[in-house]
Amino acid sequence: MTFSSLTDRLTAAGCKLLVASAFVATIGPAHAETSAPDARVGIQETSIETQNKAIVRRAFEKWRAGGNVFAELLAPDVVWTIHGSGPVAGTYRSLRDFVERASAPLVSRLTTPVLPEVHDIMADGDMVFIRFDGTATTTSGTPYRNQFVWIFRMKDGSVVEAEAFLDLVAYQQVVENNEPRAQ
Repeated sequence: MTFSSLTDRLTAAGCKLLVASAFVATIGPAHAETSAPDARVGIQETSIETQNKAIVRRAFEKWRAGGNVFAELLAPDVVWTIHGSGPVAGTYRSLRDFVERASAPLVSRLTTPVLPEVHDIMADGDMVFIRFDGTATTTSGTPYRNQFVWIFRMKDGSVVEAEAFLDLVAYQQVVENNEPRAQ
């Protein structure tokens, strides 16, 4: 293949691309008008997303002020999965199960509540994603610091499914190296 035949082929391809671009440009506005009803569906979904984000944001604000984030936010039959490897990783099939087997072992070894610092709350349909850091003081006086990503599936304003990603080594070190508070 000579240089001139390659140039001719590239020129012909460029012309075809130009014609195709002009065609797309002329049908683009017509297509945009026909997709308007779908945009209304997006507004309805955005309303659900906005509502769910607001519910979660208010719960985290209450938690930060010393309230219990789980009592109001989680459905009694929530399915909570902690991802990773370690004794606390697994799936808990109720609020009570989660609090007794996952939350209480940590919280009982802290002298201060975990203080969340929320970095992001995002939503997509009925799913809400929260990225936050948590800090507290252990019963031995050492700091507890962790980073979390929680993913919630919401239904009627409550969390019905949750997935948690966190540093399970930091969690386990608190549980293994600190005595529980006197009840």
